[in-house]
Amino acid sequence: MPAPPSTPPFGGGGGGTSPFGGGGGTPPPPFGGGGSQQPPTAPPPLAPPPKPLASALAIDPGAIVGCLFRNTYIWPDFGPGFWFYPIFVGRTSVAGFRWTGRNWIFSGFDLGRISSFSCF
Repeated sequence: MPAPPSTPPFGGGGGGTSPFGGGGGTPPPPFGGGGSQQPPTAPPPLAPPPKPLASALAIDPGAIVGCLFRNTYIWPDFGPGFWFYPIFVGRTSVAGFRWTGRNWIFSGFDLGRISSFSCF
C-alpha cells in the first residue's frame, strides 16, 4: 500500500545530528534490483576511514552507485561525517540506513550535500 501523499519520500525532519533529516517510512526499491531493503545486522567499523581528497563538484550518482549495500562513510559539506549503508541511488539523491552510534535508521538526502565518501 503506498504511503499517504503527505509523507516525504526520504523521511525528513527527524531529530538526528545529521543535516540530512531523519528516518521513517518505507525504503524505496533498490537501484538496479536485488539487494536487501533491511538495515545491516552489524554495526559499521569503529573508526572512520581517511578522508579522500575533496572535490569541488557535486557527487555523481554513477560514482556512489558502487557503494550500494556496502558500509560507506559520508563526509557532508557541513557537519560531522557518519556511516551510511545505501540501498537506493537516484538521479539527485541517495537513500539507505544511517548509523546513529547505537542503531541504523532509514534516511535519505541530496547528493549535492556530500563533500566526499568512501565505501568498503
